[in-house]
Amino acid sequence: MTKETKTYHIGDAAITRIDELSLAAFQFGTLYPGGDPRALERHQGRLEAGSFDPATGTFIQSIHSWLVRTPQHTILIDTATGNDKNRPDMPPLDRLNEPFLARLAAAGVAPEEVDHVLLTHVHADHVGWNTRLVDGRWRPTFPNATYIFSRVEQAYGESLAKGAEPTGAARPDPALGPALRKPADRVYDDSVRPVIEAGLARFIAVDGSEVLEGISFIPTPGHSVDHASIRLVSRGEQGLFAGDVMHHPLQVYEPLLNSCFCEFPEAALRSRNFVLEDAAESGATVFTTHFAQSSVGRIKRTGGRFAWRFL
Repeated sequence: MTKETKTYHIGDAAITRIDELSLAAFQFGTLYPGGDPRALERHQGRLEAGSFDPATGTFIQSIHSWLVRTPQHTILIDTATGNDKNRPDMPPLDRLNEPFLARLAAAGVAPEEVDHVLLTHVHADHVGWNTRLVDGRWRPTFPNATYIFSRVEQAYGESLAKGAEPTGAARPDPALGPALRKPADRVYDDSVRPVIEAGLARFIAVDGSEVLEGISFIPTPGHSVDHASIRLVSRGEQGLFAGDVMHHPLQVYEPLLNSCFCEFPEAALRSRNFVLEDAAESGATVFTTHFAQSSVGRIKRTGGRFAWRFL
């Protein structure tokens, strides 16, 4: 990804995208299995060339982290896929060798300077740079950071990694509806457990409470068992880091489309509608994880329909 990266401001916070990958990997039927193809036909004219290739019918997407600098903290929100990770079931993400840390350095930040890593959920392309391979072992990439994420995500991931049926705190809330899929194998072992064993993890309840000044984890489950969107409020301005509530701008126009990666489809629909309503009403700047182009925009509502505008 070679485009110049812009820094956005929410009050006193400066936000910069740290790129990992640009992907042109999915057509409609693959990304949205069971979705009505007419959804794409209805809105193809609204999809810009940087987000959709009409010649091949392929969606263009991004994988990246968000660097958030406040007067008090240097924060990463999600950590992309990581290098050297064994992901044979996800060929575009398998054993990457990307200059992610060089891009972070180009933004003026060394790994040792990151003091908080906030994770929307524990999926392969959101936790990978939590760790890096050093002398054959997975070590925390950000050794001075506190890694903050859902206690439920941790318990669920630990249970599945051990091959156990989730029970107790690890058991999915029945209100989520049936699970269609589970997180990918190996991710918890190589990208989550090492930061816990290093004493760097802080587990939280995803309930809207502040975890840092002006920063709160908002419950938006469904894509994963306890997926969170992260709200940033500073000087009366608001940003929303939406995580994987949506994977492409098409879902703003067609909120009933669930991606092939959503674990609990019924809850994912509810959470997407919540984020769309919330962002439209608040006027928040929305920072996405997989939209291409700038990955940043605003959501507007006209009647019962939503629209997306890149910033």
